Amino acid sequence: MDTENQIPTMPRIGDLAPDFEAMTTTGKMKFSEYIKDSWTILFSHPADFTPVCTTEMSGFALDQKFFDEHQTKLVGLSIDSIHAHIAWVNNVKKNTGVLFEFPIIADIDMSVSKLYGMLQPGESETAAVRAVFFIDPAGKIRLIMYYPLNVGRNMDEIKRALIALQTADKHKVALPLNWTPGEKAIVPPPKTVAEMQEREASDYEMVDFYLAKKDLPKD
Repeated sequence: MDTENQIPTMPRIGDLAPDFEAMTTTGKMKFSEYIKDSWTILFSHPADFTPVCTTEMSGFALDQKFFDEHQTKLVGLSIDSIHAHIAWVNNVKKNTGVLFEFPIIADIDMSVSKLYGMLQPGESETAAVRAVFFIDPAGKIRLIMYYPLNVGRNMDEIKRALIALQTADKHKVALPLNWTPGEKAIVPPPKTVAEMQEREASDYEMVDFYLAKKDLPKD
């Protein structure tokens, strides 16, 4: 078997998030226990003490209240030691006043990075790309984002995607292109002629019988 050119495996949307145990900046973690019954965003960064990663981690930290309000835990990761993580957290706090309160996984042996397909050999053999995994309270992966080493993530899109996932689940709807909170959602298409006729008599915004939008209740 040619193992040299094998494509790294990665979890897929709909899979249960692979479990692991690891040391983090907040102590030892068993992932499945830590994320139980909560939304979780697991995100990797290439290395500590690097400029783009510092802006990203600071962005997550500055939006900690937003994620708390949306019952979402944050978990970071890079292929660095726990000592490097602690030194970096301390350095950023001293220089900017921003504290990374969420756990950051020390993945020096790359075991978690490999488990989640965060290593992309065409990009780097030793640094995790900027992966983002959205995990629901049942432990299922619902959305995956990947960015290269030299392009930072879009925090507005991460927050929008989280709200969209939670909204779609709560109201049993789909969400259209560029949807943002407060806009109309798409109603699932009718499965019978009777449902089609009910839809045509409804107050939905009808583009056609298969594409109808409705306002969502105010939370």
